[in-house]
Amino acid sequence: MTTWAIGDLQGCYDALQRLLEAIRFDPAQDRLWFCGDLVNRGGQSVETLRLVRSLDIHSEVVLGNHDLSLLSIAERKEEEQRRVNPDLRGVLFAEDRDLLLDWLRARKLLHRDEALGWTMVHAGIAPKWNLKMAAARAAEVERVLHGKNYHKLLRAMYGDKPQWSPKLGGLDRTRAIINVFTRLRYCSPQGRIAFDQKGVPGSQSPGLYPWYEAPGRKPLEQRVVFGHWSTLGLFMGHGAYGIDTGCVWGGRLTALQLVPPGEVPVVVQVAGRTVSSGEARGED
Repeated sequence: MTTWAIGDLQGCYDALQRLLEAIRFDPAQDRLWFCGDLVNRGGQSVETLRLVRSLDIHSEVVLGNHDLSLLSIAERKEEEQRRVNPDLRGVLFAEDRDLLLDWLRARKLLHRDEALGWTMVHAGIAPKWNLKMAAARAAEVERVLHGKNYHKLLRAMYGDKPQWSPKLGGLDRTRAIINVFTRLRYCSPQGRIAFDQKGVPGSQSPGLYPWYEAPGRKPLEQRVVFGHWSTLGLFMGHGAYGIDTGCVWGGRLTALQLVPPGEVPVVVQVAGRTVSSGEARGED
């Protein structure tokens, strides 16, 4: 059996189809790990969601910030939902909307496979957390998202504050945990997230570090694969593997073969979405 981790799709259905062909995906024996941000900007979000959902028994999916944003928008009044971009409206007003959104909400923030020796998150892991702590924090949020009171969380999810502290409780605590797993790029050694810093390493302000090389960070007991950071591109170092290679911005869509310890992961890439000359690039 082969397990492949796949970078941010952001509604790039055609690119995903090309990638599945390139890795010769066989549902009878292979598994897929999707690093989140399945939707938005690519123009084919509803088709992408339907395809990934159809692969549910063959895959693991973690939630990205764009996925959570879609779930939050779905909580708003209809007239507000109609004001979002056409790509998200395609999901929000699809006949199978509830089926797709309920499935998406039931995904996790962190997936860990002890036998395989890999962990997957969308963005990163706070430097003061080991993987056991990270899994426990993710489970706190997942219990709310998967429970009856998820509406309250989705309506109060946004905000850069507060920064994570173990003393936090209630919605402040869940918001801070979500920000770590879905928005982290640069942080201080204490784990304070710099939400406005999104460029390549070396462009950040003094005192900030990519999350995976923050001084004094707790060791990562497993290799961690993540997406979210398209300006970072394909990255392998410090036990962390970044595979958001800017598919939606005209870059590549990446699959990383999750090999056993001691082996070098195989990388397969295909062309991403065709981008018009006047289209502005974003990062979140």
